[in-house]
Amino acid sequence: MSAAFSNSGAGASESDAAAKPGSSGSQAVTPGAQPPQRARQKKRSQVVRACDWCRKHRVKCDNHYPCSNCAQRGGECSNEIMKAASLPLAQREIDRLRLKIQELELELKQERATREVTPHSDPSRYLAALSPPELSVVGSEYGDPSRINAWGGIRMSTARSKNKTWYGPSSLFYFIGRINAFLGGTLQQPHSADHMLLDSSSRRLDEPTATPEEEEPSFHGINHPSGFAQDPVPKATYLSPTQEEYFLDLFWQSYHTSLFPILDETGFKEHYRSLWTASGNTRKPSALVDIVVAMCMQYGMSMLPAVKQQQVFVDNDHDAAIAGRWHYRRSQTLLARELESPTVSTLQCHLLCCIYLCCGSFQNMADSACGLAVRAAYMLGLHLDPPPTMPQREREMRKRLWWALYVLDSKIGMKLGRPFLLPHLSAATPSLPGDHLEAALQSGSNFAPLGDNVTWLSFNLQQSKLFQAARTVHTAFYDRTPNVDDGLTIWDDPPALASHAEFIRPYMKGLDDWAAGVPVALLTKRQNNGAPLSTDGSALDIEQFAPVWLQRQRLLLELMYHHLSANLYRPFISFGSSPTTSYPSSSTVTAAAAAAAAKDAATKCARHATTVTRITHQVLSTTAILAGWHEAFQLQWNAALTLVGFVLSQLAHHGGGGATTAAAAAEEEARKAIDLSVAVFDIFSDSFAVASSAARIMRDLGAKVDFLRQVQHQQQQQEAGGFGEVMVGGGGGQTMMPSSSANTTMMMMMLGNGGSEIQPDTSAVSKTWGGALSADELNSASMQDVFNMAFAVDEWSNLDSLWPGMESQFPVVLEQYVLG
Repeated sequence: MSAAFSNSGAGASESDAAAKPGSSGSQAVTPGAQPPQRARQKKRSQVVRACDWCRKHRVKCDNHYPCSNCAQRGGECSNEIMKAASLPLAQREIDRLRLKIQELELELKQERATREVTPHSDPSRYLAALSPPELSVVGSEYGDPSRINAWGGIRMSTARSKNKTWYGPSSLFYFIGRINAFLGGTLQQPHSADHMLLDSSSRRLDEPTATPEEEEPSFHGINHPSGFAQDPVPKATYLSPTQEEYFLDLFWQSYHTSLFPILDETGFKEHYRSLWTASGNTRKPSALVDIVVAMCMQYGMSMLPAVKQQQVFVDNDHDAAIAGRWHYRRSQTLLARELESPTVSTLQCHLLCCIYLCCGSFQNMADSACGLAVRAAYMLGLHLDPPPTMPQREREMRKRLWWALYVLDSKIGMKLGRPFLLPHLSAATPSLPGDHLEAALQSGSNFAPLGDNVTWLSFNLQQSKLFQAARTVHTAFYDRTPNVDDGLTIWDDPPALASHAEFIRPYMKGLDDWAAGVPVALLTKRQNNGAPLSTDGSALDIEQFAPVWLQRQRLLLELMYHHLSANLYRPFISFGSSPTTSYPSSSTVTAAAAAAAAKDAATKCARHATTVTRITHQVLSTTAILAGWHEAFQLQWNAALTLVGFVLSQLAHHGGGGATTAAAAAEEEARKAIDLSVAVFDIFSDSFAVASSAARIMRDLGAKVDFLRQVQHQQQQQEAGGFGEVMVGGGGGQTMMPSSSANTTMMMMMLGNGGSEIQPDTSAVSKTWGGALSADELNSASMQDVFNMAFAVDEWSNLDSLWPGMESQFPVVLEQYVLG
C-alpha cells in the first residue's frame, strides 16, 4: 500500500512537472517524447513615474516626451513633482530644456531684428523717445562717416613729417580750427601754421629714439620718415644698477597709485631681483622692467629744476620728455618677440609704452600703442569676466588691466576725437575691479586703508566710473546726427546746436551723480565751506599730514572731473551769432529754452576750465604734489585755450546783444584765469621746456583779447553817446584813435611801449577807426596768425613768432614788448 502510494505520488509529481502551468494533472506523458518548451514572456515596459495627466486619469504612460497619450490629445506633458532621479527622466528634462532654448533664441533673434531697424530709420525720433532711466544705455557708433561728416574734423601736420593726420570734433585741435575758421572767414585768406611750430621732440624726431636730421628726405615728391633713407642708431646710454633702483622706487608712489595699478609690486620686485647675474653688474633683458625704468626717468627728470636737468642728463638731448628713451627702445625690441604669443606682461608693456609716448608728445604713436594693447587684451580673454575658479588675486588683476585699458582708450579717443577701440557698456564687459580691503591686501602693495572701506585701489575704481559716465555723454552727443544741410556743420546752425544742448542735459546728470558718490576720503576739502568738485571758486584746503600719493589721487580725480566736464560742454562755445537771434519771432518756448541751454552749457564749460586753472596754480605754487606731472600740464593747456575761445565767443555775442548776466560774469572770470594760466606755465617751465612757449603764447593771446574787448567796449560807448577821435602816430602817416585816455593808455600798454608814440607803417594801418570797430571787422592778418600758432602746443610744438603782421607794422614797439 505504501509502495503503491509512493509510486503513484512520484508519477503524479513527474506528470505535474512536465505539464504546463495551469494544465490538468491527468494529461498523459508520452514516453521518449521531448518536454514542450516554455514560451518566453515579453518584459513589461515600466515607467518610474507617469506624467501628471496619465497619473491623474490612471492610464498607462511611457518613457517618451511627450508621452503617446499627451501627444495624441495635443496637451502638455509634465511631471512637476518628480525630479530627474533616473536616466529616462533626465533625458526628458534635457529634451524639454532644449525646446525651451530654441523658443528663447527665436524670440531674441526677432527682438534684435526689431532694434536694428528702429533707431536707424529715424534717429531723432528714437533718441527723443528715450526716457531718463534709459540714458545710460547708448550705442557706440561714433566714427561712422555719415555722422562724422556732419560734425566735421581737421587734417593737419602735428609731427616732424609733413603728412597730415585727422583729428575729430572733440579734439582741442578742431576747437582751435574753429577759431581759425571764424577769423579766416573774416580775413578771406588761408593761413598755414606749419612754419610756426615749436622745435620740440615730436617736431624734431620721428620717434623718441630717432636722431634729428637736417633735411627730411623726399622720394619722388613723397615725404618719408628719415628712417627710410637712413636709420643711424647712436650709442645707447643705460643706467647703472644703483640708478635703476632709484628710478624704480619712484614708480610705486606715482604712476602705480595715481594712474593705473596694473603691476603686482611684490611680484615685480621678485622678477627684477631674479634678472641680475651673480656678479651684480649686468641684468638679463626684460621688456617690462625697461619700460618702467623709462617712464620713471621721464617723470624723475621732469621733477628736477631746469638747471639741474642740464647737469644730470645721460644723453645730449636735454629734454625731459624723452628721458629714458633708450630703455624704451630696448623694451620695444624685446616686446616685438612676444606679439605672436602675448602674455599679461606683454599687455602691461603696451599700456605703459602708451603712457610714455603720451607724456613725450607722440600722440599718434600713443594711439597706435593703445591699439596693440587692445588686441593683446582680446587675445588674453580679458574682455570676459574671470571664472570664479580663478584665484581672487589673479581675477582682480585681470579686471584692473581691462579697466585701465578702457580708461586709456577713452582718454585718447576723446582727446584726439577718434573712434574708441573698446565697446562701451557691453553686456560682456568684465565687472568693475574691487577696492575693498581684501583686494588691497592681495594686490601686492602695502598701503594703509583710508577708512570707511576705502583703500588705495578706490581711486582706480572711481576713475573708471568717471570715464564710464563721461563716455556715456560723449557717445550720446556725437552719435546724434545734427539736423543740418549738406556741407554744413552743427556750428553753422545755431538752432541745431541749441537742440543738442537741450538733448544732452539729462545725460550730464550722470557726471553729477558720480561727483555725489565719490568717497569723502578721496575728496579735497575747500576753504570757507566751499563744496568739493564744485566751480564756486573756493580755494583748496589741502590736508598737510597725508601721504603724497593720496594727495595726488585727490587732486587728479578733481582735475580730471573738471577737464572732462569742460570738454563735454566745449562744443557749445559758438563763434557765430547768438542762438537766440536765429529763431523767428514765432518760435516756441521750447526753442527759447534750448537756446538758453546752449548758453548755459558754454558758461559751464568756462567755469570748469577756470577751476582747473585755479586748482593747478594753487597746487604748483604751494606744494610739489604735481611737480613734473606731464598730464597736469596737458590739462592746463587744454583749459587755457578753452578759456581763450570762450572769451572770444562772448565778444562775438556781445555784438548781437546775446550776453547774459551769468555769461558776462563767467567772461570776466575767464579773462582773469587766462592771466593765471600764464603764471601756471611759468612754474611748469622749470620742468618742461615747452611750458615757456605756452606761457609766451598765452601772454600774447591775453593782450589781443584785451584789445578786442576794449574795442568792443568802445563800440558800445560810441553807440550810446559818441566820442571824438585823436590822431596817433607820426612820420609817414597818422591813425585815428578813440579819444578816451583809458583806451589810449590800454593800447600803449598792450604794445609794450609804456605809452610812447607809435610809428606805424602807413600802408598797413593808416585807416580811420571811428571808434566803432567790432570783432568781426578786425581784418589784420596778424590777428589771424595768433590762433594758428596754438595748434601744435598740445603736441608740444613751437611758435617762432607771434602776430608777424604786427612786427612789420610796429617793429620797435614789438621788440620792446617781447624782450621786456
